[in-house]
Amino acid sequence: MDPALLKERERFVKRALAAPVIEKKKQPVVNKQETAVRNDSFRKKQRSVSSVPNPYDYNLSGSTSTNKFGVLAKIIAFMKARYLNLLESEEKDHLLPLTFYEIINKAEMLNVEPKIKNWLENDALKNNPRISVDEYGKFNYKPPIENVRTKKTLLKKLKYNDLKNLGGTLLNELQESLPNCDKILKSIESEIITVERPDKKKIIFYNDKTATLEIEEDFKKLWRLASVEGMDDKNIEEYLEKNGINSMQDTRPKVAPIKRKRANNRRRNVKRPKDNEHLAGILENYDENE
Repeated sequence: MDPALLKERERFVKRALAAPVIEKKKQPVVNKQETAVRNDSFRKKQRSVSSVPNPYDYNLSGSTSTNKFGVLAKIIAFMKARYLNLLESEEKDHLLPLTFYEIINKAEMLNVEPKIKNWLENDALKNNPRISVDEYGKFNYKPPIENVRTKKTLLKKLKYNDLKNLGGTLLNELQESLPNCDKILKSIESEIITVERPDKKKIIFYNDKTATLEIEEDFKKLWRLASVEGMDDKNIEEYLEKNGINSMQDTRPKVAPIKRKRANNRRRNVKRPKDNEHLAGILENYDENE
């Protein structure tokens, strides 16, 4: 072989070895089924993350909503029992307000979910008609009837309602406001009147004994025999007149209506001054015919 060609070949090989070489990696074989499964699991994770409720979102639904209202009812029941002095552990401080964390601690509800705690503290308790909030953010039970805690204050309240014609007091509201309610009502049963409404709710009235009249039994029998159902005052009056009984008339003196003077419509004759009377004797007539 020609020595010149051999030298040329050696130079070519040296140049080729000195030049940088970029290797092209082999791409792995992609399994379409595995890729689809991987993408599907990724989408499910995204959905689960987006469906996690915000702990400050109070508009929860489903079982969480049922659970949170159950917790609220337990807290209201605890605060009411504490106010009515039914808890031995709260006997001394049962009228003092509590912070939210004191409430859930005393009511043994520390394991409640954080989102329900936020809803209770910031929304539910503050807007509940049976809970009051003071200027320091502490909570206390708010009874339907305030300032009634003893037999004396109860009688004072019933007397005031009777005097001002404000009606009676519902028994269930008293039971939610007055400690030892049933015991106190039994001790004053001679001073109150209990009336049951058609809806089975009982109302307590004050028994004003000064208005009690002793009525003879014969008169009561006559009263029960007289049926006035469906009759108005006019029919009752006619019935009494037929049986020779005059109904009571109004005995007040009748006041005569005030007579007003009628306005005089006659026109007055007013003498009006004639024109230029004050110039009589001064004016001259310059008529040429005269």
